[in-house]
Amino acid sequence: MKYQTESGTNADLASPTPAAAYVRMSTEHQQYSTENQLDTIRLYAAAHSLEIIKTYTDAGKSGLRLEGRDALKQLFDDVESGNAAFSTILVYDVSRWGRFQDPDVSASYEVRCRQAGVTVQYCAEQFTNDGSPVSNIIKSVKRMMAGEYSRELSVKVFAGQSRLIELGFRQGGPAGFGLRRQLIDATGSVKNQLGQGEHKSIQTDRVVLVPGPEDEIEAVQWIYRLFVEEGRSEREIADWLNGRGILTDRARPWSRGTVHQVLINEKYIGNNVWNRTSFKLKQEHTRNQPDQWVRADGAFQAIVSPLLFKAAQEIIQTRSYRLPDEEMLQRLRGIYQRHGYLSGLIIDEAEGCPSSSAYQHRFGSLLRCYSLIGYTPDRDYQYIEANRRLREMHPLLLEQTITKIADVGGRVDVDPTTDLIQVNQELLVSLVLCRCQLSTTGAKRWKIRFDLGLCPDITVAVRMAPGEEAALDYYVLPTVDMSSPHVRLAESNQASLEIYRFNTLDILAELSRRSAYRRAA
Repeated sequence: MKYQTESGTNADLASPTPAAAYVRMSTEHQQYSTENQLDTIRLYAAAHSLEIIKTYTDAGKSGLRLEGRDALKQLFDDVESGNAAFSTILVYDVSRWGRFQDPDVSASYEVRCRQAGVTVQYCAEQFTNDGSPVSNIIKSVKRMMAGEYSRELSVKVFAGQSRLIELGFRQGGPAGFGLRRQLIDATGSVKNQLGQGEHKSIQTDRVVLVPGPEDEIEAVQWIYRLFVEEGRSEREIADWLNGRGILTDRARPWSRGTVHQVLINEKYIGNNVWNRTSFKLKQEHTRNQPDQWVRADGAFQAIVSPLLFKAAQEIIQTRSYRLPDEEMLQRLRGIYQRHGYLSGLIIDEAEGCPSSSAYQHRFGSLLRCYSLIGYTPDRDYQYIEANRRLREMHPLLLEQTITKIADVGGRVDVDPTTDLIQVNQELLVSLVLCRCQLSTTGAKRWKIRFDLGLCPDITVAVRMAPGEEAALDYYVLPTVDMSSPHVRLAESNQASLEIYRFNTLDILAELSRRSAYRRAA
């Protein structure tokens, strides 16, 4: 974040109007560099009798959320506190506010400035932001386009990263104790090893995991042998390592939790696993189910035998089975009472308590464990459980949809990557499940997100009943009639939406039915 004052008054103008410039550059777009933006903004200012007295710069900041954009926050503080010495804010284009999935968020930023008596002008746009109906329509379209761009980019980036994982390349994160990150070029030739905090600088270079120093490899193997063959606990192993002066890859003493992480991580048997958790579009952190993980088994050289690794996993699971459910929950209550909160790491570090992975395996998820002992995290994690149920329901509803179409003689092909349904080699159908959310007043709400990047002809939006365990009804929506990347639904909606609502999928089956016809003479 930086602020700079610009001199450069126009000699041809007697009293130029003071203005501020806001620029933002996201890391993936060099063409939107802050200097390029400022060049355009300066030309606009000179042409409209404006003098830029302050510049607010967010360099290398994502436009998906406000967090981390200190310059923009400062801009709002200056404007809304009345401390701003300018009456106009100059922005390169509409997308510089942000590429939000909800276009109303971007609109609200401009409204905040306008309500404080400060106007906003977009210097690279082909319209004047004068509040006219035309400019408002263009801005709305631009905001939706910006949000859709970020969504499509997210889909493409995920697909690219998944492909690299499947090819055996490492995607982010430290190597871990006993392993190192090896840099290779586009031809597969080995370059140098990357140290802690170092990153590749050439786009075509790739990173793989390789065995680390011999002493670290030996320590990892000792961790497994002590655990499996000698029956030592994670705490005993941590004490054994610390007693020999061995530090973790972060140069810290070992703990029960750090030993446990070594024992459950598949990278030590050479498996490349990614997407355990996700943070798509910087909206919500999600712990994904194993069927959503992207993996390549045997991608790296193993430093632990698969047999030894499997034995360790069986021990971890077996030791929790010796405890009744209530006993496991009672120990979890004890941890909660001692710490005042719970997390996977807190559980793993607790003595005399099963690991967090054991709780997940026994009860399905940590969130369910939390609910059973009466603990509610500060953050609302209900969406994680809801998303888990949606992931479980999607294959069932997909199968029902396919069966409906097949029953009337329709030919069905399903893309295994996107789950797009191709009907009769003519029609592409996207099946979207919509979580039921309750407003503060208890009213039910649903949000349909269209997979427009996949270009379906029809989106079948399934409104789920509360609890996400059954379908409530279906909206069969032609893409050609949808002008927004998402639609919000209430319990009852306007007629323009209700005409697409059906209680069953029979309408989709009828659309898929093939009819015999006779050629006219």
